[in-house]
Amino acid sequence: MNDAHLPIAAFGGTFLMMVGLTYFFDREKDVHWIEMIEKHMARSASIKGIEIAFVLLLVLLFSNLIEGEQAVTFVYSAIYGLLTFLAVEVLGGLLDQSQKTMTEAAKGGLGAFIYLEVLDASFSFDGVIGAFALSQNLFVIAIGLGIGAMYVRSMTIMLVEKGTLAEYRYLEHGAFYAILILSVIMYCQTLVHIPEVITGLGGAALIGVSLWSSIRYNRRERAEELHRQREAVAENI
Repeated sequence: MNDAHLPIAAFGGTFLMMVGLTYFFDREKDVHWIEMIEKHMARSASIKGIEIAFVLLLVLLFSNLIEGEQAVTFVYSAIYGLLTFLAVEVLGGLLDQSQKTMTEAAKGGLGAFIYLEVLDASFSFDGVIGAFALSQNLFVIAIGLGIGAMYVRSMTIMLVEKGTLAEYRYLEHGAFYAILILSVIMYCQTLVHIPEVITGLGGAALIGVSLWSSIRYNRRERAEELHRQREAVAENI
């Protein structure tokens, strides 16, 4: 694990960075948490491939800071991470292209199994890579992924069913900012050691702040709605 840290960090950092940037570089995104940044990113999404250009620029920057053959390893691993992300995106698009695909796959037991497993693997890949940003201990990674598979997925389904993401409008933003922070940390780990505590608490803090911002927004909206109702009653009287 220690010997393979550089290519894992380059590969995983590139993959996670593409996951985060793709969320923010979206022309249809109309809900912004940090408006000064996110509005410009949403507008820039009209430039095709801007997120790829941004990642490649960072890859070149970090490769110049790494000495010797390790720089070549970093560049190759980062490119493989980029290609893997694009392959997962293409695969996800093909699988979600129409509901007809799911209907046809569900007709046969083996077809449905393969379809669901590939779809699940493609959407779980970023979580596996993110584990390497938090720790290089194989047993810690295995335990964390096991807990994620058993409990986090159930909690995610519950949040979706109850509409929690819709209720707390900035929570999703915080999660993707955490992914971006993880990707940058993985890049920086190729140069210096970053304690696992900082890595874990950084992402958790971003999600916590986004939740707090969502709660403040909801309270402000309820107060404004109550104020409008009172004004309407006063006008009627």
